[in-house]
Amino acid sequence: MDVLVIGGSRYFGKRVIVLLRESGHRVTVLNRGSSGTLSGGIEHLVADRDDEAALGSVLADRSFDVVLDQVCYTPRQAEVARRVFAGRVRRYVMTSTVEVYGDEDSPVPLPETALDLASVAVDTGAPWDDPEYRDAHYGEGKRQAEAVFAAGAPFAWASVRVAHVLGGDDDFTGRLDHYVRRVRDGEPIAVPAVNRPATYVYVEEIAAFLAWAVEADFTGPVNAHSHGPLHTADLCAEIERQVGGRTVFREAEAGEGGTREVSPFSFARSYGMDNSRATELGYSFTHTSEWLPRAVSEAVRAAGVAGAAR
Repeated sequence: MDVLVIGGSRYFGKRVIVLLRESGHRVTVLNRGSSGTLSGGIEHLVADRDDEAALGSVLADRSFDVVLDQVCYTPRQAEVARRVFAGRVRRYVMTSTVEVYGDEDSPVPLPETALDLASVAVDTGAPWDDPEYRDAHYGEGKRQAEAVFAAGAPFAWASVRVAHVLGGDDDFTGRLDHYVRRVRDGEPIAVPAVNRPATYVYVEEIAAFLAWAVEADFTGPVNAHSHGPLHTADLCAEIERQVGGRTVFREAEAGEGGTREVSPFSFARSYGMDNSRATELGYSFTHTSEWLPRAVSEAVRAAGVAGAAR
């Protein structure tokens, strides 16, 4: 297949590109980086996806079997893509997030139908070009972007709602590193009074799932995560096992405006998805217990933290 990947220059995105190329697909990458040919014969197109004219110009008369959009964060970007790729692509796969479920607090894992995209209000007039606003409204931006595509894309469309990703010594978020250092040093870890578990996925597994999704033919949203939710305490217990130290949980104190600043991967609401649809479509996820030790060891190595004498 002829596949265009928008973004994908780091973390699991770059792993997806390698997997697609190894599977024999013709892969083109589009981003704002420097021009030139990527390794492995991967073609590189340079354009700002927010600039509709520039995007259309660089694509010229190219067409693709599938587009994998790794960096669609706003409804404006979705509207531009919907117009530019009309007639240029057969199927469009958007990388989305568990955050689209917003403040949903459910005692059971959420299926894709928990979010009615037809009821999502799309506001393209919001200050989406402001990085601070976009970061603060990450889940809302993804939710509205999905709604734009679902409302009538001129191509087959799918979204992959990605759980929290762990693993890899190139994890740029610093979230697991936060725990590694605090557990090692016995420093307090701020958590809500009632701390809920969440669903996770290993970095290599989500890359494999996205590559699989490119080759599949399903449409609409699908949840992507490993079996077995994890609690903050599960992460810390594995870190203690590998580097020693001590886990010290402290209830987060209310800050300005009554908000409470908690450590990453600490949740006051239930934060679980149901991956039954992906399983029914034919994908077999691993269990978190199979990869958590590896994910932690990679974070430990990246942080340069020496293991304790046991």
